[in-house]
Amino acid sequence: MVEQTAVEHIGETRPTADHDFDLVEELSHRMKSLWRIDQRIANAEDKPELQQFWRTVKRQDQETVDRMRELIKQECAAGCF
Repeated sequence: MVEQTAVEHIGETRPTADHDFDLVEELSHRMKSLWRIDQRIANAEDKPELQQFWRTVKRQDQETVDRMRELIKQECAAGCF
């Protein structure tokens, strides 16, 4: 009974729609990943092919982050937040 009461109301408070929360949460994950990629490029100092791979990943992730930012702006403009 105590366990059920402890989790009974989890998820009742929704300050934003799930799809908007998903965008913000994923944006945070992707931005953290971008910070780490610079270190991965540095770690591959004598490996040009690996460095190029990480630079490609970084460019793709930056494009994804930029797109997510635009989508969040659109959601805000539509009053969804």
